[in-house]
Amino acid sequence: MTGATAKCGGQQLGWGAALGAIALAIVGFSQLGWRTATSADQLAQDRAETAVVAALVPFCVAKAQESTEQVALAKFRAEQSSFSRSDLVSQAGWATFGVAKTPDSALARACSVKLYETKTS
Repeated sequence: MTGATAKCGGQQLGWGAALGAIALAIVGFSQLGWRTATSADQLAQDRAETAVVAALVPFCVAKAQESTEQVALAKFRAEQSSFSRSDLVSQAGWATFGVAKTPDSALARACSVKLYETKTS
């Protein structure tokens, strides 16, 4: 090989490697489930919050059913709107646990769904 041919082959090899790396990154992130550190952290946070809500729903339901304020539970059972039902769960304090001062909105929604399911079964 002459110097000019070797230089041209090296340049083609460089372009091929660069384009291959770009194609691999595109396929990896779009099809193979690769994630950046930030999106992996966000996914882990979302899953953790979902697990906490799922663990607390039975306590929320028990709190509602044992509530001394049966008027709120009767009002809940009469309500048709899912938004209003979760709002009633929040207002009654059934979705407030631990040292929290305010109810957890995700827990209120999940609890209202579970209470509504027990109402209709």
